[in-house]
Amino acid sequence: MKFFLTSLFLPAVSAFTSSVSHNTNNILSSSSSKIVVLNAASMNQWEPDSSKFAYGLPGSLSPMGNFDPLGFAADADLQTMKRYREAETTHGRVAMLAVIGFLVQESGFHPLFNTASKEIGPAIRHLDEVRAASPIFFEILIIGIGAAEFNRALSGWEKPGNAGSNWQGSLQEDYFPGDIGFDPFGLKPDNYAEFSEMSTKELQHGRLAMLAAAGFIAQELVNEKGIFENFGS
Repeated sequence: MKFFLTSLFLPAVSAFTSSVSHNTNNILSSSSSKIVVLNAASMNQWEPDSSKFAYGLPGSLSPMGNFDPLGFAADADLQTMKRYREAETTHGRVAMLAVIGFLVQESGFHPLFNTASKEIGPAIRHLDEVRAASPIFFEILIIGIGAAEFNRALSGWEKPGNAGSNWQGSLQEDYFPGDIGFDPFGLKPDNYAEFSEMSTKELQHGRLAMLAAAGFIAQELVNEKGIFENFGS
């Protein structure tokens, strides 16, 4: 129960922000010293500014503000900062889906794989039930995840071996972290002020979801009880 409550009430945080850099306001200096003018239009009108926190990327919100207590990006250049934000955004999105999955499944709604009438326990054990009912599902799941990641790689990452790419992987110079072009409902604003606000909301919800998902998993590993069962005990 303590893990669950902690995951919900800890303030949303960002571990991937910092303002330290030697880059100029709107250019990117690669490891080969090649100077490239960034295309602000392709980056949702964001222009990297080394004088601002995290190059001016969205994500800071009161009361935490410019929060980077462990200094993950203390010596990061612009490319590294963008990779940090890409990782944070992606993990936050997965965590938001995970939290919804935990709560929906454990509320009793799991109509697939012949489990609708079964009490299948905490969500961390639900995939065991899926494997028992339909082993091939895992192969389909892996293909689906692989396709999604392949599309993300094509959208934002340099091809291995290209100039500017390294063993860590490099984002394309005019790619905004997290913007893979997926907007089926047309919610993406067309100006930077509104886009920045929406991006900050997504990041804050993602940060809280990462904490919540970690708390859910830890709590269920401790006592093998579902979240609602823990909450009611």
